[in-house]
Amino acid sequence: MTTKRSSRAVAKSATSLRPHVLVLHGPNLNLLGSREPRHYGLATLEDINLALTRLGEAAGAHVETFQNNHEGALIDRIHQAALDHVDFIVINPAGYTHSSVALRDALAGTAIPFVEVHLSNIYAREDFRHHSYFSDLAVGVISGLGAHGYELALEFALRHLQNRTSHGSQKTEKAH
Repeated sequence: MTTKRSSRAVAKSATSLRPHVLVLHGPNLNLLGSREPRHYGLATLEDINLALTRLGEAAGAHVETFQNNHEGALIDRIHQAALDHVDFIVINPAGYTHSSVALRDALAGTAIPFVEVHLSNIYAREDFRHHSYFSDLAVGVISGLGAHGYELALEFALRHLQNRTSHGSQKTEKAH
């Protein structure tokens, strides 16, 4: 049986074998630690990013973080992720979860596997928060585990990439 390698896998193997994970934080997440701690906890965005960077380093991966309050900037970063040969995305679309078809289309268009993360349990909150434009494309969804949800998403991403690599770079995630 012959396995066709994606052009991303070929380009990645030529540049570096170190996994590259991009963590995207949507609008208002820069206010973590002070914004509605009942829903979002006391961890700051800096705390979360530092923990993820350390976890990545310990696993031999490059973890890059990016937060922006503007939809276009997040879309541009996703487009750039494909050019940068990012292997996996961990994304908390925040308020865009329930409204951004454009952000969804950027993720679908790049076909980079991703996990959707939410600090609060979106299904235990207002009705409008129960619908996500991303969940059906995501490899998985983590909701309601606070800052720890990001760490679990990163651990999953690294395991997912390791499994994919050990199976001849075969693409095992959902087709977008």
